[in-house]
Amino acid sequence: MASGVTVNDEVIRVFNDMKVRKSSTQEEVRKRKKAVLFCLSEDRKKIIVEEGKQILVGDIGETVEDPYGCFVKLLPPNDCRYALYDATYETRESKKEDLVFIFWAPESAPLKSKMIYASSKDAIKKKFTGIKHEWQVNGLDDIQDRRTLAEKLGGNVVVSLEGKPL
Repeated sequence: MASGVTVNDEVIRVFNDMKVRKSSTQEEVRKRKKAVLFCLSEDRKKIIVEEGKQILVGDIGETVEDPYGCFVKLLPPNDCRYALYDATYETRESKKEDLVFIFWAPESAPLKSKMIYASSKDAIKKKFTGIKHEWQVNGLDDIQDRRTLAEKLGGNVVVSLEGKPL
């Protein structure tokens, strides 16, 4: 069931910036988003980039020690969100980076919010072409342990996430 919600152009621009890994200057790399949250506009007609809810690559090691832990803390405890997380991980064979689309729908969110976010998910997913990993999360228990994300990325072959061994 579609909700009629549309996706703001800024959301698509953010996705394309995160997806494309062109050779960039050090400054451009620092401005690249590591994680970003998307929410519904106040009138609930558009999916927009949530103001101030992002982590930049340049923040890591400066104001952000643990990008994954910091990302989890950005999620609102009582409302739904969509998110993109640029996961850096290692398997026994190689280092990898993949974008993960996350649908955050905590048990404590209002039913109306869960319904409109669930029915609008396809609108945003259609714009995010080439996403290999999608993860619906229903509470902090599901997302706090980085091993759960590692399983989504590559099962038991992932040996580290964000430079931390599992």
